[in-house]
Amino acid sequence: MSTAGPPFISVRNLHKQIGDQQILRGINLTIREGENLVIIGGSGTGKSVFLKLVMGLIPATSGSIIVDNTEITTLNERQLGPHRRKIGMLFQDGALFDSLTVAENVAFPLRESGMKDSPDMHSRIHEVLAAVGLADHGHKLPAALSGGMRKRAALARAVVSRPRCIFYDEPTAGLDPIVSDSIDRLIRRTQLHYRCTSVVVTHDMRSVRSVADRVVYFRDGLIHFEGSPDQLFSSTDPLVRQFVEGHCDEDE
Repeated sequence: MSTAGPPFISVRNLHKQIGDQQILRGINLTIREGENLVIIGGSGTGKSVFLKLVMGLIPATSGSIIVDNTEITTLNERQLGPHRRKIGMLFQDGALFDSLTVAENVAFPLRESGMKDSPDMHSRIHEVLAAVGLADHGHKLPAALSGGMRKRAALARAVVSRPRCIFYDEPTAGLDPIVSDSIDRLIRRTQLHYRCTSVVVTHDMRSVRSVADRVVYFRDGLIHFEGSPDQLFSSTDPLVRQFVEGHCDEDE
């Protein structure tokens, strides 16, 4: 497991309301450099909204979000650009461009940041494709890849800019157990190789055991549980047990 450093993300009393719906009701959370934090919780509990808030993709209703010693809630769109480049994102569906090859998809964030075609660019693309086991697949279109390979390509794109932190939104969703395990191992290797902070949103309890240094459980817009994987799986809290074991409360 990783050895966490000083705080990289610090969230205090974070609220987010969309229309009449209160999504987050006062989140307080510190994420340290180099750790793998896993966020679990039911659908609609604000996990993905939390990631978007920390990336500066949507505004907070109230509260503080400090990333790398910078309060981001007061930044304008131009100022948010450098902030967002510190964070790589692996979306739930991979979000690859269908008309671009795998290598072109990986190159996209480099070009967006102003990097020109050069030996350095091609070297970085080859490096990350090799790291995720796709060194021989850069010429292919996403449609020619399996689901697991598309997730690997999306991860290569997320790390090619060498971000300080990577967000993973349901990285094993829709994958069979063997492929899911390979993605979990890749997440851990990526963290160790690039020495980055990782935040993983998942419903997959096997992934929690495989990748988490620390786990938080979102419920009703708040953090209901925070602790190590061992503490999560040994918890006697009935709400935690219900979620971890996948039991339906018929009275709800």
